[in-house]
Amino acid sequence: MSSAKYRYCAFLDPSTGLERIGSLDGEQIQPLAFSSGAPLSSLYEVIAIDEATIRPYSDPLPRASTKLLAPINGRDILCVGKNYAEHAVEFNKSGFDSSDKTDQPTHPVIFTKRFTSIIADSEEMLAHSGFTDSVDFEGELGVIIGKLGFRIAQADAMKHVWGYTIINDMTARERQRDHKQFYIGKSPDTFCPMGPVAIPADRFSDALRVQTRVNGDLRQNATTDSLIFSIPYLVKTLSEGQTLMPGDVLATGTPAGVGIGRTPPVYLQPGDEVAVSIEGIGTLTNKIAAQSASNPTLRRVQQYHDSMLPIANATKTLNANVGLTTIGGKPLKVFRRGIDHGSPAVFIHGLGGTSDYWSPLIQAAGLEKSHALHLFDFEGHGLSPTSALSEISIASLAADVKGVFDHAGITGGATLFAHSMGCLVAIRFLLDHPQLVSRLVLVGPPPIPLPEAASKNNHARAALVRKETMAAVVDAVVSAGTSAKTQASNPVAVAAVRMSLLAQDPEGYAKACSALAGATDILDLGAIQTDTIIVTGSEDKVSPPALCEEYGKKLKKCKSVTVLQDVGHWHVFEDVQGVANSLKALC
Repeated sequence: MSSAKYRYCAFLDPSTGLERIGSLDGEQIQPLAFSSGAPLSSLYEVIAIDEATIRPYSDPLPRASTKLLAPINGRDILCVGKNYAEHAVEFNKSGFDSSDKTDQPTHPVIFTKRFTSIIADSEEMLAHSGFTDSVDFEGELGVIIGKLGFRIAQADAMKHVWGYTIINDMTARERQRDHKQFYIGKSPDTFCPMGPVAIPADRFSDALRVQTRVNGDLRQNATTDSLIFSIPYLVKTLSEGQTLMPGDVLATGTPAGVGIGRTPPVYLQPGDEVAVSIEGIGTLTNKIAAQSASNPTLRRVQQYHDSMLPIANATKTLNANVGLTTIGGKPLKVFRRGIDHGSPAVFIHGLGGTSDYWSPLIQAAGLEKSHALHLFDFEGHGLSPTSALSEISIASLAADVKGVFDHAGITGGATLFAHSMGCLVAIRFLLDHPQLVSRLVLVGPPPIPLPEAASKNNHARAALVRKETMAAVVDAVVSAGTSAKTQASNPVAVAAVRMSLLAQDPEGYAKACSALAGATDILDLGAIQTDTIIVTGSEDKVSPPALCEEYGKKLKKCKSVTVLQDVGHWHVFEDVQGVANSLKALC
């Protein structure tokens, strides 16, 4: 498809729910992309780039398989009143005009429609019973600004226009009259249908015909050469005291034939269909909803509000929770591996790790051949996002583990694997739900409770990565967390640690650092009645052998404490076979 023929529409990607830009051709939508292959997500992006660089993205979609949106949204619409001479006359005679009563305005009548009134082609318009009894239509050409401008000369105005769309400037007439201005009567929710497409202006050379039909009956029929104030003049006027921005939309006024122009006035009723057609663009069709219809704007505004809250680490799942599972009311990445009917095993990674930390061990120990394996990424780690409103703690992570157990249907007999900070999570979980776990593997458990100095260091690390990203800590963590032998002779392990850390979202990692810093509660290891093994490294500074031996004495059913020689704190990466061999103590 040639870019010169793209008819730009906005739609929801049926696989992700994200807004995308495509070209509407009959009943098919061709998704579009930048020349790089990245999908286009808004008309603002289209306006900002050279149209010749736009290319198809993926196969065409049936229009019926997705939801069409207004081609552009997010800003109030700039509007012009009484801009066709015959409409100015009919409006003045109607008794609803509270502005200048002249049939030929000396200056453009400018007002705005709130962006929350925008809806797409085929969406229903609310009747707004109790708010208005005089719902009326106004078919109009919408002009989309494409170039920033202030005090634009009329001769240069069309250089600042990107393209055109169709607008139905729905109006509550008595509100327009009674409030002595247009805004309230023009801005009710759903009162700005727009679309179905937007077309670059350089494809048009002649005046455009605007026609509106109500239930198939032609009500409006005029061309834009009948405008009192031309598009260039309107652009000049609007920019005289304010900056016009790319993506601003100007509704240019409506021809004669609206409901208040009839004798007596004829207003729209539930079930009425309004179709506005402009040659070269298409037809915008909407019906008046039943009186009992709910307001769709509430949901849209809530989604808009929710999107204003920062969500860290969300881009990995396309900001749409693709592939995530809702655990405890929040989206987490949960993995299922191994055999369906095997003994359940659940894995908890540590600070700076992901569920992939366990992959080498799973393969080396052959666990996927004997167990049903359940892994997840901490909130904010790996592929799991985290909201700015969410506080992460050892207790919240333990609650997430319970959610993973519930999701998997595990009611007992599980083996629980944990590394580093994950050991604190595992112990907290086990103390709360002892009946669910029969075997416990603690790899590199940190001090319990965390010493004050370590707590301060983790708070400081959280502040540092928020300020300078993961690059600020990766070298120090690798140096302190791996053994001298690993650093000298195992570059793959060092690279694995670096990649695990650098792949983390700084905010997600910082929140986990704060969770670890808050691990100052005493956990009663003596209350644990589960078969346990402990694994550490001879050079593990977080979980030194002496500490693990002490834990082994407190745990009543500790089967072994394995110290891997010349290993630091990233045990599975540094000596996967050694960790695999240590599991034999549980057999």
